[in-house]
Amino acid sequence: MSTEPDSPQSTENAATAEPDAAEEPGTPVAAPGAETEAETLAEAAADSRGEAEPESHAEAGSVAVLTDGADGADGAADDAEGSEAGGDGGASTTAEAATVEAAAQLSEAQAELAAQKRERERIERRKAEKAAPIAAGAKLSGKAADLLAAVRAVEGGATPPATVFDEEPAPRRAAPEPVRRPQPATAEAVARPAPAADAVEGVRRVLAGGGAPEALAPQAAAVLGEGAEHLLRDDPWQLLRVPGVRPEQADGFARALLGPECAPDDERRGRAVTVWLLEQAALAGHTALELPTLTDALARQAVPDADAAVQSALAEGEALVFQDALDTPGAARQAADAATGEEAEESQEGEETRPVRVLVGLERYALAEESLADALARVVNSPAKEASARWEPAADAAPGSAGELIRAVAGHGLVLHTGGEAARAEPAALLTAARKLGLRSVAACHTPDGRRRFSALLADPAADDAVVTVPGLLSGAEGPGRDGDGTLALDLLIVLDAPQLDVESAAMLAESLPDGARLVLSGDPGVLWSAGPGRVFADLLAARACPQVASRTPDPGPLGELVSGVGVGELNQVDAPGREIVIVPVRDAGEAVHRTVQILADSVPRAFGITSDEAVVVTPGHGGAAGTRVLNAALKERLNPGPGRFGGFDPGDRIAYSPVPGRTVAGRVVTADADGLHLTCADVSVVVPRERVEQTVRHGWALTAHQAVGSRWPAAVVVLPGDAAQALSRPWVYTAFGRAERHLSVVHGVEQALPRAVAEVPAKPRTTRLPVLLRTQLPVAEQGTERHEQRRS
Repeated sequence: MSTEPDSPQSTENAATAEPDAAEEPGTPVAAPGAETEAETLAEAAADSRGEAEPESHAEAGSVAVLTDGADGADGAADDAEGSEAGGDGGASTTAEAATVEAAAQLSEAQAELAAQKRERERIERRKAEKAAPIAAGAKLSGKAADLLAAVRAVEGGATPPATVFDEEPAPRRAAPEPVRRPQPATAEAVARPAPAADAVEGVRRVLAGGGAPEALAPQAAAVLGEGAEHLLRDDPWQLLRVPGVRPEQADGFARALLGPECAPDDERRGRAVTVWLLEQAALAGHTALELPTLTDALARQAVPDADAAVQSALAEGEALVFQDALDTPGAARQAADAATGEEAEESQEGEETRPVRVLVGLERYALAEESLADALARVVNSPAKEASARWEPAADAAPGSAGELIRAVAGHGLVLHTGGEAARAEPAALLTAARKLGLRSVAACHTPDGRRRFSALLADPAADDAVVTVPGLLSGAEGPGRDGDGTLALDLLIVLDAPQLDVESAAMLAESLPDGARLVLSGDPGVLWSAGPGRVFADLLAARACPQVASRTPDPGPLGELVSGVGVGELNQVDAPGREIVIVPVRDAGEAVHRTVQILADSVPRAFGITSDEAVVVTPGHGGAAGTRVLNAALKERLNPGPGRFGGFDPGDRIAYSPVPGRTVAGRVVTADADGLHLTCADVSVVVPRERVEQTVRHGWALTAHQAVGSRWPAAVVVLPGDAAQALSRPWVYTAFGRAERHLSVVHGVEQALPRAVAEVPAKPRTTRLPVLLRTQLPVAEQGTERHEQRRS
């Protein structure tokens, strides 16, 4: 590892910008009766883009505090008015070609939405086919039992009992059966129809009357749906459903509309803030929140009666409550040993006092987790269509861990595989062996770059069509298509980059598999978790619900040694004779920006023959004095200067396109016209409507780690300015350093915060229900896993 000396030569003008304001954890919010600035709500339109990474979000205990949204969620407000991106005479595409491209995009989006709708219908049919509901919670007592009774009352269409909380709330109408409205992130933003012009105009009038920026009208009309105008007049706090709007801003809007009727204890406010907090928790990765955590967060948002607010949300069907029994050592064995008589009575008494945790969550994520657990249980318990003996020759021929993986897949429906970049050769060997056996097999990657790298590992070039992306497979744009019953026409599905699966995507993949198909989830457990809610891969590893094969193939070279050390909490000095790793110390953020531009534009191309287009800059966040905004402005000025006449973009600009929250695709600007901004992303032409450019397209020379995960570049420049010390963690450093294939430069301004983060700061915990659901679905899976591991040893 070497240190690059400071260079007195200046090669560019480092752009400067004001850092994003950061919110302090636990900061109380003024009650609706308090005075606020008239222009506070005007920030909502800009905030709706979402600026910070999920790893910088507050933990569960302070879920109300998020910086500006979720990384990769630049398009969270899908129909917001954005910057004008067209109208230049240099546009080279004809109107006819643009129409064809737009129609193709719409068809793909409609196909994706239709496929996801069919999957959700299949999920509902499976649940309806269950013989009888499983009695649960019968032996609970106290508030847990009262909450369970409230849930059952809501499901039955009745008002829950007032005894759920200490004070009896005002009477309310009976809650109907909650409507299942699954909103898969892979299709919603693309396929959501634009609201009618008269609906937008009606919402615009209401917003103007409440002093809110009229630019929010298209977003509000799209999110709130039919009758949005009347809904906002009746319940101004529904504005919180628009991405980017915060409680204090909705409070100001409500005061302007309601006048003296607006009060901090308004039931509508408490209910809306409850849902908003659960949405913010989902952005931070949680699928549910523990009840005490939620009520504490409500209190920080100036909700006088947090319990009543939660009960109101439950009564209206806007949230669900769950009681999950906490696992206690030896409980399962005691239950099995208790047969009759006195032993049975003792077991029953122990069960009555078994601790539980009470969780509250949004229905869409609860449905996804339950569907995922059901689907995984079906995969584990469904017999394979071919005998495992057929796999033995391929397993014997494969070296090391690859042979172990093939043997595990031969005998089990669900297998987990862990390892770094070099370990991807083992799933590649598995895919090759399965295709030679005549099995319908596909490997799905998180990004187009991951698909390219995995395809290069296959011995048979004809097998390239068997490697797809997860979004493409779910939409039907890639892969084998579906059978008559809607399942994927597959015998084996290998999912690479499994840590990037959020709970909804994982549920849709698992539910799409036919009976008897095998599923392999492969990935590096050290990287950042998914941008969406859940931690599916980590939960499955912890649950030990199936065989796990840990690769023994290390990543080679100095970079592999450095990243492997970070993975186990050690920041080692690594010998890098070929200058594979260079540390560039800086004193402040301005110097960090200057040196980053110099390295990308001059040093790396000159020393390693790697062009700036083949390298990437990774930094902790979008905001700040050395965030992606400032870095991209400086890099554009040096590498592709221009007036930015297409909504801030020029032809040739590198971009990061986020068609849906949590998914980023690298690309380049081609041109712009009346239809929007024309991009090329992974050799695919994309036209982004001009009203969505601001929300979905960023400059892409510099990315956050969440945007970069799943892809690799020949060279990477990781920028660590002094103000980013608090955002660092071991998974972040592991992910950022691992984006480099041949060369890594670290612009280092955090001093001892870097080794401290690697050694002491693990991934922030996420609250999920999947481990509990897996224990009930797969009670004997752990024994099967142990037998498999003993056979391997």
